Amino acid sequence: MAARGVFITFEGGDGSGKSTQIQSVREWFESRGREVIVTREPGGTELGTEIRRLVQNGPEDVDARTEALLYAADRAYHVATVIAPALERGAVVLGDRYIDSSLAYQGAARSLGVDEIASLSAWATRGLYPSLTFLLDLPPEVGARRRTDAPDRMERESMDFHERVRHEYLRLADAEPDRIVVIDAVGTVDEVFSEIRGVLVERFEGGSVTIDEADDAMPAPAQEAPASSSSEVPEAAEAPEKPRQKNADKGSARKPATMVGALGESQGALWDE
Repeated sequence: MAARGVFITFEGGDGSGKSTQIQSVREWFESRGREVIVTREPGGTELGTEIRRLVQNGPEDVDARTEALLYAADRAYHVATVIAPALERGAVVLGDRYIDSSLAYQGAARSLGVDEIASLSAWATRGLYPSLTFLLDLPPEVGARRRTDAPDRMERESMDFHERVRHEYLRLADAEPDRIVVIDAVGTVDEVFSEIRGVLVERFEGGSVTIDEADDAMPAPAQEAPASSSSEVPEAAEAPEKPRQKNADKGSARKPATMVGALGESQGALWDE
């Protein structure tokens, strides 16, 4: 049987090394015969590239709500034209940032409300969530020291802003430990990838189970109303909410990471973005 699509995202603050690690993960999957699509937000499409320019290097007076809506517009188009079609044909999609970025940056650090941004993102993506997210955790001051280019509009925010981003990322990871795997990004490129590779082997090659055998064991997705076009992705099936830690902040409105089109869950460096 044909392999199902796999949707994996990479999150973290500036300088955490997401782009570098994505290339290593790409090679890992390609060596196992999988088609791999690497994309990013914003900027994974021609429209997204223009939105990226406007958000990162545009007017300084762009307010928080406008910023959030621009990211949501980019994400809706990105899912419809790049991510969903790739998953439908069985590719592995590696995304540099996705919904969690908006929850951390706009929902928490911009104080727009995590639940509100979660609802907006769910509507924009038709409920499409990754089955696995790597959170490359790094203190903001370390990320700032790794920067080699002139800082963009987001990078020029205060250290307190970036601390709020990091705090929200870690809260999200506490709330969804099965989906979000926290990786210590302070080490070298090889050390960080060694942690990531261990997770890949466990999730996709655990024991004698191959990627395609894991696909066969995945329950069939729930029946949905017919989509209006082949690139539309039905909303993910509702699942019981995971218990929160007692000291966690108010949980987001996101659905758990059971999604259509993704592989089911099994149980001296050059730095980039």
